[in-house]
Amino acid sequence: MGLVVLWPGGAPAHERTGVGFDRQTQQATVTKVVSLSCASVNASGDTPTGDTSTAEGSSAQQQAAGTCKRATIRVDTGDDKGRTFTEIVQPDQSRQLEQGEKVVVAYEPSAPKDLQYSVTDVNRRIPMAVLAIIFAVAVVVVGRLRGVMALVALAISFMVLNFFVLPAILQGSNPLVVAVVGSSAIMLIALYLCHGLSARTSVAVLGTLISLLLIGVLGSLFIDWAALTGNTDDNTGLIHGLYPSIDMSGLLLAGIIIGSLGVLDDVTVTQTSAVWELHEANPAMGWRGLYRAGIRIGRDHIASVVNTLVLAYAGAALPLLLLFSIAQSSVGSVANSELVAEEIVRTLVGSIGLVASVPVTTALAALVVSADRSGPGKAPLTAPEAAPAAPAGAVGAVGAVTAGSAQTRGGRGRRRKR
Repeated sequence: MGLVVLWPGGAPAHERTGVGFDRQTQQATVTKVVSLSCASVNASGDTPTGDTSTAEGSSAQQQAAGTCKRATIRVDTGDDKGRTFTEIVQPDQSRQLEQGEKVVVAYEPSAPKDLQYSVTDVNRRIPMAVLAIIFAVAVVVVGRLRGVMALVALAISFMVLNFFVLPAILQGSNPLVVAVVGSSAIMLIALYLCHGLSARTSVAVLGTLISLLLIGVLGSLFIDWAALTGNTDDNTGLIHGLYPSIDMSGLLLAGIIIGSLGVLDDVTVTQTSAVWELHEANPAMGWRGLYRAGIRIGRDHIASVVNTLVLAYAGAALPLLLLFSIAQSSVGSVANSELVAEEIVRTLVGSIGLVASVPVTTALAALVVSADRSGPGKAPLTAPEAAPAAPAGAVGAVGAVTAGSAQTRGGRGRRRKR
């Protein structure tokens, strides 16, 4: 129902700014690379590659003493297909163009004709596609049918993000509401598709929803309290410039909710499965016993998952932390900056939701599986019923042996009396 009410029908159009990701790009190929003296390049007034620059510490004398490259690039797509242009690559640039290399070029129609195209990146489609194929094969080989269902659920999740969440936010819908609806849709599709329609899956779904609600409430509270704007880098600044109606702090909260969903699914499904397996191993165990046993498993899960989440965010922000280390800033100054404060709030709010999902999901699973055991027509299992039944022949043999033993004992007793 939320998807139907908030469905955007596509992202709103806008005029390209030519800045950052909002540039027209085409595919191209480096057809020729020629080495030449950097002194001659500087004398002729040629310019280096558009998206890379020389190191700040290098001097003009150091550049002149090195060997530069003149690369000829051919545009392979678009209206100017077949057009060529040249760029100068300085020796200290991080990206060195090679002949035959596939690249991405930016196009700026308002620039002079000889400066309309510039290399912006390398074309990585082939290695990325090969890696995706290896991942899919590994998932299918190990997971078999469930692996196939997991890949289908992953594709549907990307579709929900691409066709609902992002366009709805761009059209001005409340990012928090969009994130909750989109995350719920992804969760319902992924969990039921991968694990089937069952009470076990429904418990995991309910535990995930409760935890997502807690994350949303805490995230909203602390984003407002800490005065986080969500506009902290060039990309968010560009988004705010193109679509001023977007609530950037709400966008930050939406990112926290969606980012926590994947780990929440793992925790809730694992805890529910653990309680169900404990019940299968000992059907006589009550819901309190199931909860205590399940929560002991959950404590180990909490320790590993929280550590994983913190390290994942720290790894993503490692270049930023390195800059603070170079500046010799104190821990308090680093934590107080909005860039780092956003990651701290994101990590801690998500971790609180993960921690809370363990007892919530475990209690729900224990209650549901206990109610299923003691429902109408399902009497509690007693000790004699729990004992495995012996074959009829074995029972007869045991009875005969027992009767014989009794007769022998009776005969011995009569002889002792006589």
